[in-house]
Amino acid sequence: MQYRTLGRTGIRVSTLALGAMNFGAIGRTTQDEATALVDAALAGGINLVDTADMYGQGESEVMVGKAIAGRRDDLVLATKAAMPMGDERNHQGSSRRWLVTALDNSLRRLDVDHVDLYQVHRWDPATSDEETLSALTDLQRAGKIRAFGSSTFPAYRIVQAQWAAREHHLGRYVTEQPSYSILQRGIETHVLPVAQEYGLGVLAWSPLASGWLSGAVRAGREITTSRSKVLPQRFDLTDPANQARLDAVEKLTKIADQAALSLIQLSLGFVTAHPAVTSALIGPRTLDHLKSQLEAADTVLPADVLDEIDAVVAAGVDLAAHEKFDTPPALLDPSLRRR
Repeated sequence: MQYRTLGRTGIRVSTLALGAMNFGAIGRTTQDEATALVDAALAGGINLVDTADMYGQGESEVMVGKAIAGRRDDLVLATKAAMPMGDERNHQGSSRRWLVTALDNSLRRLDVDHVDLYQVHRWDPATSDEETLSALTDLQRAGKIRAFGSSTFPAYRIVQAQWAAREHHLGRYVTEQPSYSILQRGIETHVLPVAQEYGLGVLAWSPLASGWLSGAVRAGREITTSRSKVLPQRFDLTDPANQARLDAVEKLTKIADQAALSLIQLSLGFVTAHPAVTSALIGPRTLDHLKSQLEAADTVLPADVLDEIDAVVAAGVDLAAHEKFDTPPALLDPSLRRR
């Protein structure tokens, strides 16, 4: 396993990190299975575990808390807030009112007194940067969080938050957690350069593109990944974007074979090769999944292989741009672009 410093925090983290979204009902993972995954991940050199309050409406945090009991100080623990937690309208977003409550709830579920990294899961257009950063700064000073970051923020919002922190003399986001894979490279255009400019650590989620790059999706085969059952529209081959992804997977598989690598090794090695990326977040559902992903722990792709990948999916290109999670609200709600 390789280790890198998380932005400018001084915290050393593994280049592969364990994402716990599949713990619980989402991944049909029991507590014993989740604990076994954490055990194997730590044994394999992973030292960062990332979860969120909305994963199973708190279930993932509870399972992570039980899995790390007795070894809290041996790992870097990260969680997130801002996504809806139930039907109450104020149980979401990044207001001071909610973040303070949400963190206390997360600490209780995790059974810890602090988290190392607390992340705003999505940008909240209803809340000012000053409000959010002020709350996070106070939580940091109270010792409940060691550092805080953003997740899936558009580049201009990352910049705006950095300026707001400076303007109001507040703590700043020190990390960003974006979606990034060979098939979704759009963040190379703005987000990753901005992260480098401000010295942010980058934790890339979905490096295997929701299973497209797991090796289980191939032309002529029935697609049976767990994601295809939950989000079938993302694997519907009548959609030109999905057909483009399948065509790319076939070409990438050949590149991996020629390099004597699995498609998983190629895909994770690609993500961690970018100089802006600190870690790739893997989300295994089984020990076999984890084992195949840990095989990429020391994968370093040579320049010629990276060039071949660029020829399949060009730098800065998203093959499924409609699946982006950082679209400005006015592009999603017509009322926001009408006088």
